[in-house]
Amino acid sequence: MSYLETVLRRAPAGVPVAADFETVERPALRAPAAGELAVRVIALSLDPYIGPRLRGRHMGEPAPAPGAALPGFTVSQVMSSAHADFRAGDFVVAETGWAEQALVRGDLARKVDPAYPLSAHVGVLGMPGLTAWAGVTQLARVREGDVFSVDAAAGPVGGTAGQIARNLGARTVGIAGGAAKCALVRERYGFDACVDYREADWADRYKAACGAGPTVHFENVGLSVYGKVFPLLQNYARVVLCGLAEHYGSDGPPVSYPLGPIVGKRASVLGLVVYDFYPRLAEWVALGGPWLLEGRLALVEDTSEGVASAPAQFERLLKGQHLGKALVRIGADRV
Repeated sequence: MSYLETVLRRAPAGVPVAADFETVERPALRAPAAGELAVRVIALSLDPYIGPRLRGRHMGEPAPAPGAALPGFTVSQVMSSAHADFRAGDFVVAETGWAEQALVRGDLARKVDPAYPLSAHVGVLGMPGLTAWAGVTQLARVREGDVFSVDAAAGPVGGTAGQIARNLGARTVGIAGGAAKCALVRERYGFDACVDYREADWADRYKAACGAGPTVHFENVGLSVYGKVFPLLQNYARVVLCGLAEHYGSDGPPVSYPLGPIVGKRASVLGLVVYDFYPRLAEWVALGGPWLLEGRLALVEDTSEGVASAPAQFERLLKGQHLGKALVRIGADRV
């Protein structure tokens, strides 16, 4: 039976927009070859890194050609298997393209536990959650008594990072865009405070919320926020540079920040690339999974329906219009 797939219609000239994509009908999948799985997609994860990847500006990976499969992880169910470690009915996370069905290599698929909400495996228990866990616990080593701040705090990485820090005993201060996002950060994620960077006096509000200043800052946005936060850090603060979302569509030189203030603050500035921590994903799931079931970790999703909705949902994500983890629901959890 044929299925639908969304692909590039044209190479993006800048930040991708919905018109750069199209949805096409594909013929029925062939049977999986040795080592492959045929899967039906349940939910597609949309993440900011996909934007620069579509332009060939992410970790040296080439840009996909128009008509080729797009990057993006999904949680899917195995329909048929030619790999010894998988059988029909298993649930997996893999890169499938933005499609209703796909053939994937078994050695590149990860079996996941259906005891947890399936979509969580591409959200708080997947790459975004792993990113947050790595930055908070492995790089910044947050501990009780820290003052932890994070921007893009309503998103899946920033929101999860703050919740982990809170669970470890830190005071948590978020920075987000708009009243709805700030309410989400305070009421669902449980931060102690959240300031709206769209307000003219946000830096003053942030300073007041942090007291003596942050001991840890987790950066997801870029210089417009970082430049105001850094002078307020306590001496010997730890900074995690995770994302630079506001610069992903830029064609100019790489962003930079003066070295002198770093010396003056005696700060530790730590770069985070989540791929370094993939071998340790099970450690995060073992910690975060029970937190999710206990209500100590919130699952907040912004979901569109159907693979053809992915381009508009992706454009919303890149414009910061989503609340929580951006997903595309493609199939039922169980059939």
